[in-house]
Amino acid sequence: MSIKRRILTAFATCIVAGLAHAQNGPPPAPVEVAEARLTVLSPRLELPGTVISRNDARLAAEVPGRLSWIAEVGTLVKEGQTVAKIEDSYLRFQKAEFEGLIARDRSKRDFLDREVRRLRTLEEENVAAKNLLDQTESDLAAATSELVVGEARLNQIEVQLAKTHIVAPFPGIVTERMLSPGEHATPGDAVVRLIQSDSLEVVARAPLASLGYVTEGDELEVKGDRSRGAATIRTIVPFGDGRSHLFEIRATVPSSPWRVGESVRLAVPSAEPIEVVAVPRDALVLRREGTSVFRVGDDGTAERVTVTTGLGAGGMIQLTSGVDAGDVVVIRGAERLRSGQKVAVVGGSSTTPASAISAGN
Repeated sequence: MSIKRRILTAFATCIVAGLAHAQNGPPPAPVEVAEARLTVLSPRLELPGTVISRNDARLAAEVPGRLSWIAEVGTLVKEGQTVAKIEDSYLRFQKAEFEGLIARDRSKRDFLDREVRRLRTLEEENVAAKNLLDQTESDLAAATSELVVGEARLNQIEVQLAKTHIVAPFPGIVTERMLSPGEHATPGDAVVRLIQSDSLEVVARAPLASLGYVTEGDELEVKGDRSRGAATIRTIVPFGDGRSHLFEIRATVPSSPWRVGESVRLAVPSAEPIEVVAVPRDALVLRREGTSVFRVGDDGTAERVTVTTGLGAGGMIQLTSGVDAGDVVVIRGAERLRSGQKVAVVGGSSTTPASAISAGN
């Protein structure tokens, strides 16, 4: 309740208390009310679901070696940032070896290239033998091929060296270490688990009958133990489970207040919308003897009425008996009311009749 509403409530309480004291009667109880009205609600199923991240990866080693460093659990990383490092001394030695071989092969190729040009000049002057030129050209082709092979092997070593750094393919948080620094990793061994916490969705499974009432882009209500909100259907997987005959719904949710792994309930329509008499959920008084509401008469008297509830959607709930459209019910202050007690309406809704608002005076 806002500060302004609290002040108005206290002020109204003081006024009605003063009037009652002057008339030697009990003061009317200050309450807030709303009008029962015809509302279109959809029958819904609340399906169990789980909040997951669309990007949840177990990052694996691609080259063998001893792990020299792994990011701590809870570390926030950016895309492309290193999350684990494999010892690379052997690969660096191999790289140095191939760089030396390539330098040798390049020098040999350059020498043979100059020699071929010289012999061709001499051949034109009928000085050099034709078979010597042919042999030199063959040696040049072999040296060129050896240089290409050496450069390809050096590129492979450089790729392997780059893979000694296991990097994040997306921004996220390190949630688990599968291996520890000092352990040996082989290609394919999972090292860390990385989850993107700002790309979330709810996964739920719905019966085939419900899929006719939802489409991609629809907004559904999602509720958890500590919060509720809206989820937008991203996709409906068109293939059902052969045993449960349930189909998967994936709905996008914002990163706040939801958390990966949280259990939620997704409200999915199960039939066509219908028009019903509905009141705010706050009007319900739940006691051992049953569910009831306090209906306010034109004379300002609160009457306790036993009701039967039906469909619910958001903050509204259907009443199938006990209350008609247009009836005024108490939504705040019903905790200590007694049937037949006078009330003074404070902060009534715009749909509340003026007679009911003034009835407590």
